[in-house]
Amino acid sequence: MKALLFAALYLVYPLSFLFPRSRRKWAFGSFRGAFNDNAKYLFIYCSEHCPDIHSVWLSKSMKTVREVRRLGLEAHFIASPSGIWHALTSKYWFFNSYTSDILFALSGGVVAVNLWHGVGLKRTEFNINHGKLAERYQQRKFREVYFHPESFRRPDWLLSSTPFQTRMFASAFRIPEGRCLELGYPRNGILTCSDGERQAFIARYESELTKELLRNIESGTYTKVYIYMPTWRDSQRNVFTQSFDLPRLDAMLREKKALMLLKPHANVIVDRKDFAQLTNIVLVDGTMDIYPVLPHTDVLITDYSSILYDYLLMEDKDVILYLYDYEAYLNDRDLYYPFDENVAGRRVYTFDELYRCIETGDHTLDPAERRRITAKFWGDSVSADSRQMLVDRVREGKLNRL
Repeated sequence: MKALLFAALYLVYPLSFLFPRSRRKWAFGSFRGAFNDNAKYLFIYCSEHCPDIHSVWLSKSMKTVREVRRLGLEAHFIASPSGIWHALTSKYWFFNSYTSDILFALSGGVVAVNLWHGVGLKRTEFNINHGKLAERYQQRKFREVYFHPESFRRPDWLLSSTPFQTRMFASAFRIPEGRCLELGYPRNGILTCSDGERQAFIARYESELTKELLRNIESGTYTKVYIYMPTWRDSQRNVFTQSFDLPRLDAMLREKKALMLLKPHANVIVDRKDFAQLTNIVLVDGTMDIYPVLPHTDVLITDYSSILYDYLLMEDKDVILYLYDYEAYLNDRDLYYPFDENVAGRRVYTFDELYRCIETGDHTLDPAERRRITAKFWGDSVSADSRQMLVDRVREGKLNRL
């Protein structure tokens, strides 16, 4: 059945080139139909500040469509007549991963602007040399190519941050370096804006689930808030139960009056029963937009995830790098640049080391180390409003098809 569905989509794709597309209509979408990441923040900005642009959110999820509509913004289910129409008549598509964030089969003739979802060190796309994804990008096995055509559709433009990142992105997506826009990420504005601006945004655009979590954090119960955000493993392991002694950690956090948020990657498998008896460890919904929450935390615990580089944009916060599977991870996904030279934070390699690090508070981040890494990965884009700069580029006719 799946093979027949894709066969039908392959027949639709060439027809999508025939539709006239309006430069004043822009479509936005995100991975697995969610409402999050760079596309979310650019869409909200365009909806608020660009009355000359018809901004439309398109999603595979009716839940997301209803969520966006409740905010007073335009959204359509991609498989509905209206969703198909807007996809076929929008000249610009803005997405976080691939044209499949909207619908690959309807992307003929669009200017595809990939906002991507993180700067970092990991080899991505056509830079991946081994592991499961190499079957798609290097070996090009028929099944991988047939069911993932979006992976082989080069973006016309890709959002980057500095020349350091552009070199990697250009080779990963097989596009000229000149097609990488070194403007920074729309989502990071919520990390660096004033507290008043952030609170107004949360009140206007965030879900009740996010607001409830923030009320818990700000209740005065906790002296410190940790957040653990591991990267996606190709094997989709349940990293929380495999790499943590949850009851032991929960007891220590309770004694210290500290809270830990566990935010799984959208692809990670999580059994919620493992967290039912915990008091000071909270499992966050994997689909939640965590960016409005990050400024309300004190310490990030991560590994090889690009969230590190976003978190470093906020001063007076600490980082712990929990690298319990360093060698095994590199067997699955190698890195484009040397790890130790391009990260900042207190490194720990076992759960006992992590436990002691949290217990003693030995995780203060060196300000000079923070500045060095942010300069390398963000450069001048730290202070730029990438949203307005992207809009200006499109309005000036500087973004066209490859």
